[in-house]
Amino acid sequence: MNLANRLLGNAPDAAVLETTLTGCALRPDHGVTVVVGGAPCPVTVDGRPAAWGVPVRVPAGAVLNVGAVTSGVRSYVAVAGGIAVEPVLGSRSADLLSGLGPAPLRDGDVLPLGTPARQPALPAGAPWPAPPTELTLPLRLGPRADWFASAALHTLTSATYRVSQHSNRIGLRTEGPSLARVSAGELPSEGMVLGAVQVPPDGRPVVFLHDHPTTGGYPVIGVVAEAALAVAAQAAAGTPVRFTLG
Repeated sequence: MNLANRLLGNAPDAAVLETTLTGCALRPDHGVTVVVGGAPCPVTVDGRPAAWGVPVRVPAGAVLNVGAVTSGVRSYVAVAGGIAVEPVLGSRSADLLSGLGPAPLRDGDVLPLGTPARQPALPAGAPWPAPPTELTLPLRLGPRADWFASAALHTLTSATYRVSQHSNRIGLRTEGPSLARVSAGELPSEGMVLGAVQVPPDGRPVVFLHDHPTTGGYPVIGVVAEAALAVAAQAAAGTPVRFTLG
């Protein structure tokens, strides 16, 4: 998202569109310059192939089609000037759990645009990070690591998990060996942070992403460093996941 905005000369906090797996189609009522980045995908303008990852001009009335991803999960569509929706509690995205923020987009919605900058901040081409083929997540144990058997801690940091198809913006769910608990009691709901690794009753770790709840009642065995979460959000279902202490 940041790179797409920089390529257009937008402010760092300019709103963009995020698509998940399947893409979207847009028709501007005036000529606009866009960048489609993030997860690689085919891009067309009125059916003609267009460039991915660099600024593209879309004439008034033409259809920009952002196709399904060829790798990764989330693509980003930035428009010169940004998408000028009003923030709610400091955010322009929809919170899936609370229902706060702008509603998720539907067919036929009309979006206001801001005023484009005079010149982009970067040259037309820039390197994009590739979606991961394997995910390594650095983990700090705690605050509830003592709820788990020592064998479970060894399993967590030695076994290979895979990204579950049930993952979303709330959490990256994993498939793999269960983590056995030594405490069978219930935990009162407590605060959750970005990157918290919560272990539900099935024993398979869930890594909390940006739409995570503010509280939760399952034990948190550790926390993944925030710097590793951007690549986690691009890990497609089936991607191998390893947790490392660090």
